[in-house]
Amino acid sequence: MLTWRWCRAEERGCLHAAPPVAPPEPPTYLSIMAITIDELDRRIARFMHEWGIPFLRISLAIIFIWFGVLKPFGWSPAEPLVLATVDWLPILEPAQWLAVIGWWEVLIGICFLFRPTIRLAIGLLLLQMGGTFMPLVLLPEVTFQAGGFPWQPTMEGQYIIKNLLILSAAVVIGGTVRGDTGSVDR
Repeated sequence: MLTWRWCRAEERGCLHAAPPVAPPEPPTYLSIMAITIDELDRRIARFMHEWGIPFLRISLAIIFIWFGVLKPFGWSPAEPLVLATVDWLPILEPAQWLAVIGWWEVLIGICFLFRPTIRLAIGLLLLQMGGTFMPLVLLPEVTFQAGGFPWQPTMEGQYIIKNLLILSAAVVIGGTVRGDTGSVDR
């Protein structure tokens, strides 16, 4: 095939043969698998991107509503720990504080369900978490194994420390309240 192309100044306008173009290689099984795996990976990532925040919000709502409702009715396995933690608080009796904390948690959970109340949920959560971590300081004999402070938590200590994950989830959700999806300069 002859085509026009620009050459050196003395050859301008000359016809030259275009270099031959090799036919495309037929796809191999491995290249098809790579494309398929890549497309599957993209679809999974797209699904996670679209549904990750709603799943976090619903998960937090379930946890806070469920665990919160148990406290006022005396059904919570955390009741002895909570009662020992709030024993020093003024105004109410420990059992009354247990009910207040339980309904507070229910309110946190409900607020996570509705986008306009996410900020309120996070604010209430941060206040609640201050109390949640108190037993690590006030009751180390309950939250850490004997002689194991700070590296050997008891079951109760682990129950409390895992709340770092709840705080992290709240931070991720809080990053969405303005609707901005762009990245932040760091």
